[in-house]
Amino acid sequence: MAFKLNKDTPITILRILVGILFIFSGITKILNPSEFAWDIDNYRMIPYILVTLMAIILPWLELLCGILLMVGPFKKGASLILLFTSVMFLIAISSALFRGLNINCGCFSVNAESMKISIWKLIENIALFSALLIIVTNLFRIRLIKS
Repeated sequence: MAFKLNKDTPITILRILVGILFIFSGITKILNPSEFAWDIDNYRMIPYILVTLMAIILPWLELLCGILLMVGPFKKGASLILLFTSVMFLIAISSALFRGLNINCGCFSVNAESMKISIWKLIENIALFSALLIIVTNLFRIRLIKS
């Protein structure tokens, strides 16, 4: 059986890559919930009771949506949820940069020096948002540019 390329192949590859990224991200946070809660709290954007709730729910949401983005009938819903979370990440990172916070982002590993908030972390999240926007517009067959 030969692999055949079609017009949906690039989007399928992008969905798989983004799905793997969110699965990895979710697993690292699930394994370290208290450290992830600490990273969230360092942003100083939400009350502590919500920090704990977010540290418990967000990693499982990332894991589940990462899986569903790759397979199953719930790709559209998963892509919308991940697009919304990427907007939240962009707001949080932009806010931390603007306020000059020297914190770990809590993105893909907890308490890693390489994950400090920086302009590069903002650029990474813009790229992730862009990838998700491409996926969402493709899954929903939305045309952003008139041809």
